[in-house]
Amino acid sequence: MIKEHYGYIIMDSAYLSIIPGLAIMLIVYAFNPVTVGLRDAFDIKSANTRI
Repeated sequence: MIKEHYGYIIMDSAYLSIIPGLAIMLIVYAFNPVTVGLRDAFDIKSANTRI
């Protein structure tokens, strides 16, 4: 797919590859705090430890 549309990346339409890449990056960064929160909420091993 990249090879077929490589001309768009080189020419004036570089936003056609940058915008979807930024969208994927933002989705990954948005799911990261959710997964950290779920891991902390359901972590059984650290819930029973005493300090």
